[in-house]
Amino acid sequence: MRLKMNFSRITVIFFLVTSVLASLTGLKAGDRLRIVTTTPDLASIANEIGGERVETFAIAKGYQDPHFVDAKPSYIIELQKADMFIQMGLDLEIGWAPPLLDGARNPDILPGGKGYLDASAGVPLLQVPTGDPATLRAQGDIHIYGNPHYWLDPLRGKIIARNIFGGLARLQPENRAEFQKNLDLFDQKLDQEMAKWEKQMQPYRGTKIVAFHNSWPYFEERFGLQIVGFIEPKPGIPPTPKHLVEVIKTMQEQGVKIIIISPYYSQKSSELVASKTGAKVLELATSVEAFPGINDYFALFDYNLGKMLQAFQESGNN
Repeated sequence: MRLKMNFSRITVIFFLVTSVLASLTGLKAGDRLRIVTTTPDLASIANEIGGERVETFAIAKGYQDPHFVDAKPSYIIELQKADMFIQMGLDLEIGWAPPLLDGARNPDILPGGKGYLDASAGVPLLQVPTGDPATLRAQGDIHIYGNPHYWLDPLRGKIIARNIFGGLARLQPENRAEFQKNLDLFDQKLDQEMAKWEKQMQPYRGTKIVAFHNSWPYFEERFGLQIVGFIEPKPGIPPTPKHLVEVIKTMQEQGVKIIIISPYYSQKSSELVASKTGAKVLELATSVEAFPGINDYFALFDYNLGKMLQAFQESGNN
């Protein structure tokens, strides 16, 4: 009898505690939209717009190449439970996202479903190739719809945010006003940060650099840099000794002192070129959570621009 009474008392206390917590947050855990994104960048922006109404899971890690991700069974389980799936699109995830979606058998998050979202919709694209797609693919890691690394321009990040807002409002129209408020706050903060970033980079506009892979055209355009060469002869193609000699010559002739590279590429070739040119190899983050401290979309640019500014000053670019 005493055990039964104690159990009842515990049940009542648990009910009261959970009721209070629910009243404080305004929603229950089950009310949150489950969002699966292909990258941490999309998850970060979705959290900004969705606020407490969403819970997110990013498939790719920030330190991984988003072109190549292992399709683990655990990802299929996440997709089965998802209310929304968000991808960068433009074939960035073509090698691994479709099999995961097929395996999840969740019609709501398939293309055309109410929970499917391609974040690239309406984004002005760079490097859109022309010609036969089969021929283009034979030339290396060519994206036939345009360069897919558009999230590395913070102002294009605004378009991503608007697209996510539209998807969330479609799934939870009763919370549209809340999502709109969050979107407005995101835009305001991004405008403030953008003004700061542009001021920091203004003295270095036009600075010539070399990149390992063609991941940076949007970043280059937004912050006024000039990429004059790549360590890779073509996207996804390993450099030959002949090509590296050409890159070294270009850097020496044009006084290039910085090579930028993503964390998932080997630095061997870049370090070789740097040793011949006196340049610095700068490992930048291509995604949120690529390095400790890059916890959100704003921190991504704080980190990269901070590294760039330090390298410019150390190399004498002023």
